[in-house]
Amino acid sequence: MRGTETTGGVLQETRYLEELIFRRQFRFDRLVITGIDNEEVARVSSPGILREECCLFANSVFSGDQYLRQLHQRLAGAMQQRIPLPVVRFADGEYAFYRSSLECNGLYHQAESLEAIRKTMSQHIAAFKDLTTSGILAPLIFPGNSQTSPESPFLFRKEKRDSTAADFLNFLHGQGIHLTADNYVPFYVVYAYLSSPEFAAAVCGKNICILNSDFNEQSCREWFARQNSKPALTFVEIPREYVATRWESIKTLILQKIPRKTDLCLVGAGVGALLVCCDAAKLCSVPAIDAGHILNMMNNRLDKSNGARLYCLWKKK
Repeated sequence: MRGTETTGGVLQETRYLEELIFRRQFRFDRLVITGIDNEEVARVSSPGILREECCLFANSVFSGDQYLRQLHQRLAGAMQQRIPLPVVRFADGEYAFYRSSLECNGLYHQAESLEAIRKTMSQHIAAFKDLTTSGILAPLIFPGNSQTSPESPFLFRKEKRDSTAADFLNFLHGQGIHLTADNYVPFYVVYAYLSSPEFAAAVCGKNICILNSDFNEQSCREWFARQNSKPALTFVEIPREYVATRWESIKTLILQKIPRKTDLCLVGAGVGALLVCCDAAKLCSVPAIDAGHILNMMNNRLDKSNGARLYCLWKKK
């Protein structure tokens, strides 16, 4: 639990992430997925981005390939059995939103004001509780954003201290929301899976509903066709801005547009993806995955992501 410990008569805060590692429930390890090519992304972006390859692992998982297999098995099982399975990623924008900072307004407008964040926070916390019991959290947690103190064992030399991921986990823990091997996968595993041949094969012939602010239907179909996959695609438009703070007022109109025969939802909603994925998964009894950058790839709009991302490029066979 997060609390205080006494060392030499001085009270020190106990951080949830450090506790998870101390108890040997989690560890930092390099995420290696057979067939993924991150070197090209590093050449285009920056070699420093490769430090994000070292991420948080549950101690019961031994490799990136194992994480990929587990995500595939859960997705395939949820589609077959018609079980709700929300899968949501969290990174810088979300971390800012949940510490009530307007720094969440980065690539997209997520919150109009601090008051808007405050008013909607109870909805997000309720969704988190649903997500951790019936779905999967995929936060970006690597040593560079987990430096909880100047003496942190995860601190790299000459690196600016960044504790945003650790602070996010503290926020969840303070709400009684716990990270476990069953409800967590590394952030980039979601990208790797959605761009993989295994995903393309799993959804061939299935009914996919894409919920996003814009889409190029032909480009999306061609994206799957290049992987010899032919899902039936439908599209539901959601607002480009402020889904995270306005979802309650718009969700009925949007959710009723999802076809009943849908087998899987792919969602692009920024910080609002938590709410959209949880409600869509529950309503339709299907997996609902926060696809983000993958939808930009499908739409041939990498510019909306400021370029390529890690774990999305597969080596050509």
